[in-house]
Amino acid sequence: MNGYHIEKYYHHLFQSDIALISLIHELGLGERLEWFRGTTGYFINGRINRMNTPLEILRYEPFSLLDVARLAFFVLRSKMIKDPGELDDVTAKEWILENAGRSVYENFFAPLLASKFGDSSDRVSAAWLVGRVTIRSNRGLRGERLGYIRGGFQHLIDALAKKIAGNGGIIRHGTVDRILVSGGKARGVRIGGETIDSDVVISTVSPHALFSLVDVLQLGLDLDVRYQGTACVLFGLSGKVMDDTYWLNIKADVPFGAVIEHTNFLPVSDYGEHLMYVTAYFQDEGSPLCRMRDSELISTYIDGLEGMFPGFRDKVKWARLARSSETAPVYETGYRKKVLPYETGIRGLYLAGMFSGANYPERSMNGSLVAGFECADIILAGAGIKY
Repeated sequence: MNGYHIEKYYHHLFQSDIALISLIHELGLGERLEWFRGTTGYFINGRINRMNTPLEILRYEPFSLLDVARLAFFVLRSKMIKDPGELDDVTAKEWILENAGRSVYENFFAPLLASKFGDSSDRVSAAWLVGRVTIRSNRGLRGERLGYIRGGFQHLIDALAKKIAGNGGIIRHGTVDRILVSGGKARGVRIGGETIDSDVVISTVSPHALFSLVDVLQLGLDLDVRYQGTACVLFGLSGKVMDDTYWLNIKADVPFGAVIEHTNFLPVSDYGEHLMYVTAYFQDEGSPLCRMRDSELISTYIDGLEGMFPGFRDKVKWARLARSSETAPVYETGYRKKVLPYETGIRGLYLAGMFSGANYPERSMNGSLVAGFECADIILAGAGIKY
């Protein structure tokens, strides 16, 4: 786009993403990986409250000093939990109320949970929240450090593709119509009427998508993993919108839950224009966020942004909507029992993705990469191959 690569959905790395960072270096992209200060804020009562340093958190408008102390205690207690799965049957709401109090819940966590999980927010497990807090609370006195591949994550995709081709692999593009099974074993896949024979098939699609690809009764697995969707608009802008905030959480009557000003994270000189993501989650395909025409949804977002940032409309140069009905699992209570194994009841058919144990209790690019590695280890071990 305009001579540069930019992701459809916002991306960054955490310093705990060991497997992903290792892969980036392995593929010769280490010099492109840079770490920046990921500034955050909270839009509430018509203004942005910066939330990066201890002093800024002390100044958070709805909080008393006691609320700040309770939030700090909550974060410390969450980080001390070695196995978040122990809280799988406890709701996040219950855990917050018990350990941080109602004010912290209503003025800080409740809007975040609502923007992330909508009508499902009251059923989200404390295991997910603890996992999330642990990832996001690695902050110094000046805030959080986040990583990005300069020039975009397309460099990672290109390097992977080159490595695969160099090792004799073939990458095919197209939609899989069916996973071919006979005699209880996966034999290949069908793409656009063409059959591709294979010894092993690894499916990374959502459990729901498997219903159209294979006889799921043969899998011998409970596929009751509920996903939610995302409607994310990327705006190209003529100027800066927020002073220096990268990630803005929102408690306001707008149709989106977060604003991510990418060029407050990466230098605007990398792109020659300002870039901002605006995103919302939806819980089912009947949601207006899923059913609206692209132009209508973009217009709705612009109206909301104009109310938050007067003059925003005049800065918009272009807008692109990315929308998916199966973005990520909903980590409800009891989710741990639904985590899918890599092996299935069909020989030669394996599952690896956001639904795998490596992505519990919170999904990430790193977790999906680990899931792929762990699945490959099982396949190779089963074939007696050492490497």
